[in-house]
Amino acid sequence: MKIHTLVTDIRTPLERGRQIGERFAEQIRTTTALYLDFFPRVGVSLAEAQRIGENSLAALDAWSPNLTTEVVGMADGAGLPLWQLASLNARTEVLAARTRHSECSTTVHAPHGPRAPQTLQTWDWHDSLCPHGLMLALQSERGMQVKLFCEFGMLAKLGVNSAGVGLHFNILHHRSDNASGGVPVHAIARRLLEDASSVEEAIELARSARVSASTVLTVFSRQDSSPRAVSIELSPERTALVLPREDGWLLHTNHFLDPQLSLGEQVADRADTLCRLGHLEQVSGQMGSADLRARAEAMCGAAGDRAPICFHPDMALPDTERWETLLSVGIDTERCLLEYVAGTPVHLARAGFQIF
Repeated sequence: MKIHTLVTDIRTPLERGRQIGERFAEQIRTTTALYLDFFPRVGVSLAEAQRIGENSLAALDAWSPNLTTEVVGMADGAGLPLWQLASLNARTEVLAARTRHSECSTTVHAPHGPRAPQTLQTWDWHDSLCPHGLMLALQSERGMQVKLFCEFGMLAKLGVNSAGVGLHFNILHHRSDNASGGVPVHAIARRLLEDASSVEEAIELARSARVSASTVLTVFSRQDSSPRAVSIELSPERTALVLPREDGWLLHTNHFLDPQLSLGEQVADRADTLCRLGHLEQVSGQMGSADLRARAEAMCGAAGDRAPICFHPDMALPDTERWETLLSVGIDTERCLLEYVAGTPVHLARAGFQIF
């Protein structure tokens, strides 16, 4: 995956969306075309994808009209029909009722005290769908600086703001997931980054969104607050909060940790997500270094690149069944920075990382 960067000072959502759409029209069109080709091959017709996308955009417009306006601007700037960008931003909602993906491993250490949280996440996804990614810096209407990573044409995935709030993102699956088209979970992540100056504000915002697909947003703050970190498990059935362990560690993969929501768990490969969480629990004691490269090496442990948290695509399989660790990223809430590499934590440990 090639990662591009953009720092924009445009605060008007429509004009900012148009700027992104025009600047990266090629990448947005490519990403959109890849998803529109992918949907039917996993059982979702384009007509169904359009319906869910348009319903999700309407739900977003009711919950956060500024974000809808930015999607409109991106579609206009990239020269694409609005329904295509709506379906792209709702790709989790489009896929929720038909596929059960397993991706991403998140670690956050947020004990009480003056030290800011130390975090590291892998993002695992289909290698064929994301040849490009975007690191975007913007100013929110509240005057906060926001830095985020997203797939091209989408609103957000993970990020940090200048109030010292950071956010990691993992997909989940629940029996209540449906094809009605709720607020896109990637848009929820974006609004939390733009509007939340505390963990409590993030929780309140997340709870206010009606979702049709499940996800967990792990939010944390440089402020020694209570709670200082939380995994917000979203599902159409209910929203639940998972707090850090007594030692400050908060770990998440792709199954629900809330006891009630776990009863409706529908992850495709429960053994895989449990294995990855067990691995994180095993290595977290060695991940205490302030140096991100040391934490990345410890995250993989003795297995290195063969650790269960590292995905490598099997090119003999069709692209609908291939997975790759596309990004490893740590979030610095003190300096409002994303520290990342397009690859596994082993790659980050050995080759270093870029700072945005």
